[in-house]
Amino acid sequence: MPIKITMPALSPTMTEGTLAKWIKKEGDDVAAGDVIAEIETDKATMEVEAVDEGKLARILVKEGTENVPVNELIAVLLEDDEDEGAIDSFLNQGANDGAPKIDRSEKQEVALASAPVSAASAKPAPAQNMKGRVLASPLAKRIANQNNVNLAQVTGTGPNGRIVKEDVEKAMKGGGTAIRSGGGAMSMPSGPDARALADAYGMEYEPIKNSGMRKVIAKRLLESKQTVPHFYLTVECQIDNLLEVRKSINAEANGEYKLSVNDFVIKAVANALQKYPAANVAWTDEAILQFKHSDVSVAVATESGLITPIIKKAENKSLRDISEEMKSLAAKARDGKLKPEEFQGGTFSISNLGMYGVNQFSAIINPPQSCILAVGAGIEKPYVKNGQVAIGNFMNVTLSTDHRSVDGAVGAEFLQVFKRLIENPVLMMV
Repeated sequence: MPIKITMPALSPTMTEGTLAKWIKKEGDDVAAGDVIAEIETDKATMEVEAVDEGKLARILVKEGTENVPVNELIAVLLEDDEDEGAIDSFLNQGANDGAPKIDRSEKQEVALASAPVSAASAKPAPAQNMKGRVLASPLAKRIANQNNVNLAQVTGTGPNGRIVKEDVEKAMKGGGTAIRSGGGAMSMPSGPDARALADAYGMEYEPIKNSGMRKVIAKRLLESKQTVPHFYLTVECQIDNLLEVRKSINAEANGEYKLSVNDFVIKAVANALQKYPAANVAWTDEAILQFKHSDVSVAVATESGLITPIIKKAENKSLRDISEEMKSLAAKARDGKLKPEEFQGGTFSISNLGMYGVNQFSAIINPPQSCILAVGAGIEKPYVKNGQVAIGNFMNVTLSTDHRSVDGAVGAEFLQVFKRLIENPVLMMV
């Protein structure tokens, strides 16, 4: 019997993904454990391994297809003693039962895109049946809905005049989207207000398609700002001792490793959370969850947006361990190779923009966490010491807290502990 290959759930929250690339091609032999495809989730691109062996006889979802639901059939394997004639009957018998339903014509869009089309079937036809219902594939409907395209004004070129993805994309490129207004239709620019405004005033622009990661980031940040009561606290930390200790350690390392200021910040946060666990929490309606370990999420900029790999149990790790692990995680994040367990979870976040010359800023909380620390640049400036003017290095940090679980007093006391550690780094080493 043919073997199903379905879109895997690569994380607990994944509901759909992008089939980025097929590593194996139709006709290739596949052994258990072979990497057969790359799937792009909302956070990373991950390799998918085969769990059975056979021949990759039919690919049903082509490379680059977005929004493929979890458990959707994407390909079929055949065992050694089976011929390809078994595939069609297998598909017709409901091989994809239990997965989110996709119309068979949508399968034809993917699997039969290169098949010859007769003159009769190639002729555009109205995309309505006798009852007036618009005939369109689910993918075409989804794209139309996302881009405000009125399917009633689109001519279908698929079987029986059905509207397929290419028809919607053609309509979108045609200078606007037809929408109903009273008894007729009028042309309106598709997309959000910014695009309509740019089009209306003849402004030149290049649309940069939003990645899955960027869409999820936008959704989560909006939800965080709308639903989490943010509270902000800022302190100034003198970092002269830290810079001296860092310089001394790096000199002794003789090139084997190199600590950054951010490594000290991670360690200081981890230790401060252990000394003051009231800030190491998450809010739920039933209870405030207080975590035992300091799993510190650190924001890393990638081409697709920010992602937060986690230094787990950072309180138990040395500065060198933290430095080496952070460099490894950051490289994997930029290459889109993080595993779900390497970026999902975390009890507290750090966002450091000091390397960009930013002196101070406020960060948006990463739910369900209750705190995120925004770290600014180290600035050399004059200050008064024992009645005399001196020169020192200072760094501003701003703590954003979920006021439901970490109120002002708790946040302020946590910052006192953090400030003491960052200003006296030797305390992190005992």
